[in-house]
Amino acid sequence: MCFFGVFLVFLVFFGTLWFYCTTPEVNSQTSSCNSEYLGASLWGPLKELWETVDGAVLRRQPESVHLLDLQLKKHKAHFLSLFRNPPKSAEQREKVRKASTEGIAIQGQQGSRLLPEQLLKEAFILSDLFDIGELAALELLLAGEHQQPHFPGLTRGLVAVLLYWDGKLCVANSLRTLIQSRHGKTFTLDLSGELVALTTRFTDELMNQGLTKRILTLVSEINVTREFERLQKARGLGDEKHRKEVSDLIRESQQALADSLFSWTCQSPLSKDDTLALIGHLETVTAQADGSLDSMNMSLVMALLYCLDVSFVEQGTEDRDDLLQALPLLTERQYVSVVHSRLMDGQPWKLPGLQAVCRLAWALSLRVLSQLPQGALVEFTEADEALADQALLGDVFLFMKEGMLGCESFAQEEFYVRRLHSLITDFLALMPMKVKQLRNRADEDARLVHMSLQMDSELPSSLRKDLDHLMILIGEFYSKDSFGLELGLEFWCPTESLQHTSLQGSYLGMALQRPPHKQVVLSKFVRQMGDLLPSTLYISYLRMLKGLANGPQCAHYCFSLLKTNGATHSDNIQGVSGSPVSWEHFFHSLMLYHENLRRDFPNPDAAQYRHPPLRGITQRELDGLTSFFQLLTTIITWSENARLALCEHPQWTPVVVMLGLLQCSVPPVLKAEVLHCLAAFGKSPEIAASLWQSLEYTQILQTVRAPGQRQAAGIEVELNEIESSCEEYPLTRGFCHLISTLVESSLPINLGAGLRVPGFQPYLNFLRNSVFLPFPTRAYRRPAEKWEVADAVLEVFHKLLRDYEPQPSDFVQEMVELQGEQVPAHKPPGHSIMFHLLNDSPMLALCLSLLEEGVRQLDTYAPFPGKKLLESAVLHCLRLLDLALQKEVVFMDLLRESQASLLVSPLEQLLQGVSPQTRRADHIVNIARYLYHSSSNPEAAFQSAKILRHIANYPNIQNRLVGDFTHDQTVSDKLMAGFVECLDNEEAEEGAEKGDDSDLQKKVARIRHETQIHILNLLITSLELKTPNLALYLLGYEVKKPVSSTNLQDPGVLGCPRSCLHAILSLLQRGTEKRSGPVLTQQAPHLAELCYQVIYQLCACPDTSGPTMRYLRTSQDFLFSHLQHLPFILPSNQIAALSQMSWLMKTAAIELRVTSLNRQRSHTQRLVNLLLDDQFNLSKSVSGFLHFDTVSKVRRKLLSVLDAIDFSQDMPELLQLDFFERTQIEQVISNCEHVNEQGHTVCNVKLLHRVLVAEVNALQGMAAIGQRPLLMEEVNSILQQVVERNRVRRSLSAKRHALRSWRSLVETLLTACPADLIPADDRQLIIRDLLLDLHDKVLSEDAAGELMPIVAGAVFTLTAHLSQSVLSEQQQGVGLEASSGFASIANSALHLILRKLLDFILCTGGGYQRLRAHLYGSLLYYLQIAQKPEEPDTLQAAGKAMWERLTAPEDGFSKLQRENLAIIESYGKALMEVVCRDACDGHEISRMLALAVLDRILSIDRQNQWLVYVCNSGYLRSLVESLRQDDAALQTLLTPQPPLLKPLYIYESKMALLTRVAKTGQGAVELLRCGLVAQLIECQVFDMVPDSDAHRVMRDPSGFIPSPMDRYRQILLPTLRLFQVILTSTTMNHQQGAAQILQWLIVHADTIQSLLRCQELSMGVLQELSLLTGIISKTALPGTIINNLLFLSTLFSRLCLSLLGRLAGSERERLIIYQHSIASDLKGVVLCAQVCANIMEYCQTLLLQSSTQAQFSICLFSPSGSEPAGRDGGRADLSSTLPSVAYSRAPSLGLVMYLLKNSAADFFRFHQSHRQSLGKLQSLDQLPPEELKELCQGLVSGPGGVEKISSVQRSLLAKRRLVQLINNRAKLLALCSYVIETCLFVLWRHLEYYLLHCTPTDPKDSLLPGANSFGGLQGSGSRGLGLSRVSQQDLDVLKSDMAAGFGEALQRKLLEVEGLYSQVRSRYTFIQALVRRIRGLLRQPKS
Repeated sequence: MCFFGVFLVFLVFFGTLWFYCTTPEVNSQTSSCNSEYLGASLWGPLKELWETVDGAVLRRQPESVHLLDLQLKKHKAHFLSLFRNPPKSAEQREKVRKASTEGIAIQGQQGSRLLPEQLLKEAFILSDLFDIGELAALELLLAGEHQQPHFPGLTRGLVAVLLYWDGKLCVANSLRTLIQSRHGKTFTLDLSGELVALTTRFTDELMNQGLTKRILTLVSEINVTREFERLQKARGLGDEKHRKEVSDLIRESQQALADSLFSWTCQSPLSKDDTLALIGHLETVTAQADGSLDSMNMSLVMALLYCLDVSFVEQGTEDRDDLLQALPLLTERQYVSVVHSRLMDGQPWKLPGLQAVCRLAWALSLRVLSQLPQGALVEFTEADEALADQALLGDVFLFMKEGMLGCESFAQEEFYVRRLHSLITDFLALMPMKVKQLRNRADEDARLVHMSLQMDSELPSSLRKDLDHLMILIGEFYSKDSFGLELGLEFWCPTESLQHTSLQGSYLGMALQRPPHKQVVLSKFVRQMGDLLPSTLYISYLRMLKGLANGPQCAHYCFSLLKTNGATHSDNIQGVSGSPVSWEHFFHSLMLYHENLRRDFPNPDAAQYRHPPLRGITQRELDGLTSFFQLLTTIITWSENARLALCEHPQWTPVVVMLGLLQCSVPPVLKAEVLHCLAAFGKSPEIAASLWQSLEYTQILQTVRAPGQRQAAGIEVELNEIESSCEEYPLTRGFCHLISTLVESSLPINLGAGLRVPGFQPYLNFLRNSVFLPFPTRAYRRPAEKWEVADAVLEVFHKLLRDYEPQPSDFVQEMVELQGEQVPAHKPPGHSIMFHLLNDSPMLALCLSLLEEGVRQLDTYAPFPGKKLLESAVLHCLRLLDLALQKEVVFMDLLRESQASLLVSPLEQLLQGVSPQTRRADHIVNIARYLYHSSSNPEAAFQSAKILRHIANYPNIQNRLVGDFTHDQTVSDKLMAGFVECLDNEEAEEGAEKGDDSDLQKKVARIRHETQIHILNLLITSLELKTPNLALYLLGYEVKKPVSSTNLQDPGVLGCPRSCLHAILSLLQRGTEKRSGPVLTQQAPHLAELCYQVIYQLCACPDTSGPTMRYLRTSQDFLFSHLQHLPFILPSNQIAALSQMSWLMKTAAIELRVTSLNRQRSHTQRLVNLLLDDQFNLSKSVSGFLHFDTVSKVRRKLLSVLDAIDFSQDMPELLQLDFFERTQIEQVISNCEHVNEQGHTVCNVKLLHRVLVAEVNALQGMAAIGQRPLLMEEVNSILQQVVERNRVRRSLSAKRHALRSWRSLVETLLTACPADLIPADDRQLIIRDLLLDLHDKVLSEDAAGELMPIVAGAVFTLTAHLSQSVLSEQQQGVGLEASSGFASIANSALHLILRKLLDFILCTGGGYQRLRAHLYGSLLYYLQIAQKPEEPDTLQAAGKAMWERLTAPEDGFSKLQRENLAIIESYGKALMEVVCRDACDGHEISRMLALAVLDRILSIDRQNQWLVYVCNSGYLRSLVESLRQDDAALQTLLTPQPPLLKPLYIYESKMALLTRVAKTGQGAVELLRCGLVAQLIECQVFDMVPDSDAHRVMRDPSGFIPSPMDRYRQILLPTLRLFQVILTSTTMNHQQGAAQILQWLIVHADTIQSLLRCQELSMGVLQELSLLTGIISKTALPGTIINNLLFLSTLFSRLCLSLLGRLAGSERERLIIYQHSIASDLKGVVLCAQVCANIMEYCQTLLLQSSTQAQFSICLFSPSGSEPAGRDGGRADLSSTLPSVAYSRAPSLGLVMYLLKNSAADFFRFHQSHRQSLGKLQSLDQLPPEELKELCQGLVSGPGGVEKISSVQRSLLAKRRLVQLINNRAKLLALCSYVIETCLFVLWRHLEYYLLHCTPTDPKDSLLPGANSFGGLQGSGSRGLGLSRVSQQDLDVLKSDMAAGFGEALQRKLLEVEGLYSQVRSRYTFIQALVRRIRGLLRQPKS
């Protein structure tokens, strides 16, 4: 059964070295071999071995030497039996066969495991395929299954094939790296001595065991084709990608083995046998199809060359003698003899050229050895000449050029290049006679050739071209310099003393010192070869010079050589011609060619122009000219001096001559060279500008048509007619290259002015319409040229668009004058390209089809001609799209503003169009597919990610994109794999500077990193958009079902593919298990920051939060593992470290909240402990053998995070400017500011630079030119300053973000987590630590003001929690009077907190008022701690003697309060000033809180210092006077829809403060003096009583905004309370206060009347009545009474008495109120009783005030003893049935009697329930749960609220509720007792009058209308009127009724009331006396 079914597979590509790119999981899992499935002995351990070697040698990780030692001991067998597999065995086979029934033990796993039959079959196939042991095959297969998620689309078998070869590669790479780390003669890695000793010892051992032969065997045995055949048979190959990966792994393994041998020979010599074995292997080597060696054989050839290398003998390094001792060439005669005979006399090799190279190398070694003093090897060294001859006969130089330079890997290895350089230069230096022979031979051959040409005979057969080959080899070899070594410098001897101090190289810096002999010989060789040069060698010599001119210094020398070679002026006069290799000769010949060809220049209209005769230039001349142009191009490319010197030469005028040649009929190849040469000239901007004009003038591209001209001419014709028919396009490519160079230097606007419409447009049209659009349809002889053309033209487009900035002028149609008429001007070329890209144009279509073609080609994974160029063209296309997307917003905005008639569409919409090739809308998908090829094409993936990120900003496109991406499952898998692969890439590196692209590896690493950044930003942007979006798809969430239904799994579980989320997590998780913490936060801080942000966004979004947090919690334990490493300290990038912590803390806050809500206690507890613990338990962390528990103090995690936020911020200094105006510069800077992606406002430095440079360029005049350098310097300093400012802003922003996150984490910990997770005492200490630390940081001198508001907010929350914690601790009765202080937190700590808080308030100074609001809030919370909680009134307190109360010890509350006040007063006036100023002015909330603070301080300030300050400093008067201004604002509040409630809250705060002030006599008097009442009299708001019914409809549904009536009460009640307090406080000057308040009552009499006449009695109404009646009763004073008697008689007394009738008389209403109040703490009953008490007090006052004796007293009640209607409702009470009558009649005395009875009854009822509640309070612990719940219900709102709270909370609430009830009942008892006393007094006074002093009148006498009505109040003056109104009958009825009502039972009750309650009060026996008197009156006999 074959298992490796060929699937369509898409898997992560391995890159050049697969081990570098394996996914992080693979790496992390292999780091411990115990983890699952890693027992695969052929992969897992080997992977770990490679990682250890790589870490120790290449990455130089600390502490890695020890690990390496362990690994090497463990894997020594692997190295000794290199690549040998564990053998098969019958026993193993049997074991595996039974695994499906009996199970099998797998290495690294516990117990045995049953495996499916299918798996075992596959294991046997794998075992046969690779000839490995069955168990090893099984393990490999299981490892494949485990790694499958990293290879989407592959079966486990196919993955196992990859792992098998990857294991081999790991061993080979490890071997190579170990050998490279040895110390030796060629290079050093700068490793520690210990490590080098270890690797040297280990590798020496391997070498002694025959490593060389093993490597050579393996290299020849392993064969990709053979392996593929085997795999094919077993169906072990998947799709193209899998095949490519397998072949890459095999080849890399081979290469690594060969490299190991090469590295060895570079450092140490091989033994004799090993050297012979290596020679033996090379004898059999064959070349590839093109004649070159493959890279593996190249390594082996180089290994032999280094083996035979003795060049280091000449270098005087310090360890030269040691190396000489170790060299067998010198020490072993035997070695030399064997090698010599093998190379000298051996058989011909399969590659004679290779044999020749080895012989030459040996000959040169012998020549060096012959110069050494030891003469022992004379017999061999004599043979060097003969060997060199043999080598030359074997065409050694030709083979070096074709076989070695032709090898791809040659130029990629620096030490290959150095060795070949030494080979060439040694030959020239050590064998000068041989070189001379070659030259002589060449001269001879040249003569023979010349003769045979003259005689027209055949060329002689004996010609040898050794010198020719040598020169061409030198030319080829030095023209490639991929490492910038400039080795060619050795061929140039500095003749004159060089000015360049910067020149390095062979002794060039010290020009005066004699150059070394070798350099002299080589430079002589270059010069002599040029002397009397035979024509046959001319081209070869030029090519050699071209190679030797490669490099800035070499080019300079070559230029000088050609200058000095020319004949001098005097020579010219004498007719002596100079050397043919000189500028003089070259340019002179060029001019002659030009002259000659120009005569033949045909008429463009003539037909023969189409096929010009090649008169004048032969093929040989053509080659010569081509070589010359190439040499010229090389020199001027490198040397700017040469460029300018040649260009400005008056006689040669090369540019003119070359442009002239372009117009002549010469072959396109030559024209192409000319164009390349012109492009090199065009690199200098000064030449480029004139070159443009010359180009236009010569009409190389015809831009102006002559009037009579029929056909086009110039390059267009050549392209369409000549190049197309030849199917070769050198000229077109050359032209594109020239334009590309010129465009970069300068782009003249007025090009062609005067002859045509000026501008670049004709060139752009040609490039677009004639080159780019037709390129796919043209025929190409060389297939790669197609992509060369595309790449060249796209490069020009890219440069034009890159440098284009849309300007408003581009959208206005400007006109230019041309030959007298106005024609439209051209737009900039960038504008034209933008226009084409923003329309469905052929250009855009071609770009998109090119992208489609590119990705299709890449998907084949096959090499094809022009692949590199196709990739480059694709890259240009992607860049064009990216630039268009960047610039389109500005472009379209400007277009809209200009109202031009251009039509464009946004590019992101055009990209959604349908592709003509596939008939599907897959353009964006094609772009995204480049991510899948990121390993081979990092830059394309980078551009692709950039484009996708631009597109992701558009929400409407996201939805469609998700559809496009998921439409086809295979494409979808590929896309996902592409994104994941980019994120997983381990080669990515942050921090590589952009400018430094010299190191290709670093550049690629930077690009990979930026790709990751773009992908993460794409995810972040998308997550903010509505679902479904790209991010959800890429992160593995459901896009077709609700997102919240996603079930995230580890990759591979339940078929879950590896998504971007897995990649992000694996990036972050690397290193979390180590002490150093997550690696990413250190290595790539910005990347880590974005990763954390993505995680946070997923947790914060309601849809994704559930699945994400579940997955992070269960599968990853993500938060705990990361939080334990906080804080992240990163000195180099503080901003990124802060951002990382911010996102992590915000995520942690969400996690704490969610786990608390879900009651996942263990999770919450773990995180809470981690963040808050300040003890570190050592026993957990020390390894097992130390059994002791040590607890050491550590800093709490939360505090150490706070430490990591540096509150100081260095600000940039002010600009110091000499030329620019500072204010203008600041203005320009602010104009260049914008908000970046992170939301920071930063200045766009590039834009600013452009603006400033334009400003400098605009300056005119000579002075400006002279000062330009200074101006530019100042521009530079401005830019540096702005960069610094941007950094400061980013830094502050990061600190703010971190602080906010820290604060939210702290608040969540304290608020959302269950309270019992942090014990109360710990909680207080934690808050103390946090508060003190926060204050210390914010109060330090250099703390940045920008951070203060956040700190203030945190201080507020913390203080609130501290206060809450202390209060709840006291309620539970813990530590109340503890000696240490107030609660768990010591008083000293509390005082410290208070001091810091006050310091903070003062340090904010005048500004920061909003910030102080938080601090005032904190202060209030703090002061609340010392506030005594409400205590139950047990009615016993009054029994204590006054002395006892005075001498009682001070309780904790009073002590703390006293100390607090002392601290506050120590701050003196400064603090008072700040608080008072804030209270009077500024932001509303700050004012309210400042008022509240004042209120609180005044309440504890016994000495009244603050009161005196407030009064004396005028703040009190200011506050009082502001009330008048508040009136208008308050009036607006009474409209149905109020604007804002702020004025109301401020008014309430003010009134609260004024009420507090009025509570002291001094304060009340001060308020009256400030005219408080006068201000309130003027307020009209009191008269605007809203209509209560009208506004019911307008109610706010949320209930937040009170109804108009409620708002009115909120205005009225504080005023009434204030009046009441003033009346109470001003006892001495009562007169003045009462008179003023009475004035207020009179002014607002109408309102008060309407309030007293209220229809229904709600709670609000009762509050009004209680206060109003209280005030009225207190204003009834002797002085005021007399003055206002008349007014009062008509108004208030009647209203009050009728109100009494309603409250006391109407049983129904009392019941209603009673029922209402059951729900609300009996408040209604209390208020009702209060009103009655107030009215009765009023009656009593009136009675007492009118006269002290009853006979002169006024009568308030009519002499009728009938009570109001009883409960049966038999007789309705007058007051309720006849309201109109009720107000005009005085109520009867029966009402008072009724009130008395009811009060007595109520008293006992309340007394009873008061006792019960007290009992409950004392036995609270024993109360049943139901009753507790019932008690709590009154304080907890919402259904089920009680269920949610904890039992501790519940008992606290119940206690609070009971205290409330007890205290309310105590109040009621006091009121009832008072009402009883006043009722008795009023009864007695009235009865005394009626029964003793009243003279009755006869009813019939009363004829006056209304005579029956009692004039409610009768002044003593009108006593007779009163007397005449009562009949005798009335009095009799009164007496009998009263006697009946005031029976024994009532009297007993009243006396009992006195016994129970009044005894402990001061009015002892008052009731008793009155009862006795009334009884006496009623018993009195009739007179």
